[in-house]
Amino acid sequence: MQTQAVIEHIVHWLKDYATKAHAKGFVIGISGGIDSAVVSILAAKTGLNTMLIELPIRQHPDQVNRAQTHMQQLAERFDNVSNLRVDLTPTFNQFVNDNPVDATEFANLDLALANARSRLRMVTLYYYGQLHGLLVTGTGNKIEDFGVGFFTKYGDGGVDLSPIADLTKTQVYQLAKALGVDDSIQTAVPTDGLWDEERTDESQMGATYPELEWAMSVHADHNAADFTGRQQEVFQIYDRLHRAMQHKINPIPVCVIPENLHQ
Repeated sequence: MQTQAVIEHIVHWLKDYATKAHAKGFVIGISGGIDSAVVSILAAKTGLNTMLIELPIRQHPDQVNRAQTHMQQLAERFDNVSNLRVDLTPTFNQFVNDNPVDATEFANLDLALANARSRLRMVTLYYYGQLHGLLVTGTGNKIEDFGVGFFTKYGDGGVDLSPIADLTKTQVYQLAKALGVDDSIQTAVPTDGLWDEERTDESQMGATYPELEWAMSVHADHNAADFTGRQQEVFQIYDRLHRAMQHKINPIPVCVIPENLHQ
C-alpha cells in the first residue's frame, strides 16, 4: 500500500465531502483505539474544524488514558482541533435503573446493554455535530464494516461518512505508524470498550484481524471444505459472522403493496 498517497487521498476526500455538504468539519468519538486515532488525525489534516469527543461509559482506566493522551497530543499539533469529554456513565446508569430486567430471564442482556452504550454515544455525537455544523465521522474499518459486522446497528454504525472503511485493520495500523499515533495506542489490544469487563475484539469474534482479513480475501471463491485445520476454522467463523451481518448493511426491507391493493 502506498501509505502517504492513501493518507493524502483520504484527507482530500474528507475535505471535498465536507465542502460539498456545506459542513464546517467533523466530530469524532475517541475511544483510545487505533481506528478513532487514525480517523481523527486524517480529519485534522483537512484544516477544517475537528471536534474530538471522549464518551466514557464505565470505561477502563487504560482506555481513558489512551483517549485523553491522544486528544491532548492532537490539540497541540493542530489549531483546528477541539476536545470535549462527555461522561455518559450517569446517563447510562439511569437508563439501566429505569429499565430493570431480570438477567436470569434474558440470556442476551449483556449484549443489549453493550449495544445501548454504542447507541447512546451515537446520539451524543449527532447532538454535538448538529450544534456545531459538523459531520459525524465513522471509524469502522473494512473488516468490521463489510466483513464480520463488528459494529452496532444505529450505534457506531450510525455515521455520516466512513473514511477508512475501505482499509483493512492491518492497513489502518500502517497509517497509524505514518501519522505518528501514540505508541500506547498502536500496541494496545483492540477492544470495543462496550462491556464492564474488558473483552478483546479477538475474544468476541474468535479470530484475529489478520486471520479474518485472509478469510475475507478468499471467501467469495472458496468454501470451508477447501481448507483444513485453523484455516478451515477461521473460514467458518468469518462465513458465520458475514452471513449474520447482512441485515446491518442491506437496505431496510420495505413491504411493497401490490398496485391493485391501492385501488
